[in-house]
Amino acid sequence: MADSLILEVADFEHDVLTGIYSEETGRPQPLRFSIAVRLRAAERYLADTPLEASKNYMDLKFAASEALPQGVHFKLIEAVADHVCETLFVQDERVEAVTVKIVKLAISENGEKIGITLTRERR
Repeated sequence: MADSLILEVADFEHDVLTGIYSEETGRPQPLRFSIAVRLRAAERYLADTPLEASKNYMDLKFAASEALPQGVHFKLIEAVADHVCETLFVQDERVEAVTVKIVKLAISENGEKIGITLTRERR
């Protein structure tokens, strides 16, 4: 079995056009993203190993914010998660799998975390 590296960004919040109900459409909703990317690991990580031997974790935030198409309304948060996964696969061929957890903050009434988790393997 090959070594792997898990890169993570947790609890990143970004407003996204999403939802199926009339009160959700036409305005962005706050979503909380947690993203984990499994990469093929380098053979070794030494003190002077350059960033290119890994992946910039800011790429994960970018995939869940700036890389989402402006003005596009995603009916399902599953589609948002799918777009994040595909963005990360396109960015870096070393990405083997992506897990995206999305919590819809606007529908929480008592602090519960309502949302989805999507895991995609590179095909």
